[in-house]
Amino acid sequence: MSLYTQYTHEKRWLKTSREEALRIIAEEMPETDAEGTLAYIESEIAKGKQITLGSCRFRRDNA
Repeated sequence: MSLYTQYTHEKRWLKTSREEALRIIAEEMPETDAEGTLAYIESEIAKGKQITLGSCRFRRDNA
């Protein structure tokens, strides 16, 4: 499963690495555990959901 992100001011979804996703989470929500938050995001997007965290959205690929 590929992870894609999109900031609210952008139009395109970008394929994102796990390391980049951890950086985004730490930037958007510095008071949370980035690893735990990413695990939650991955479990929810596996169900086909789109998760918004601050000004960034996460989703899986459509394939």
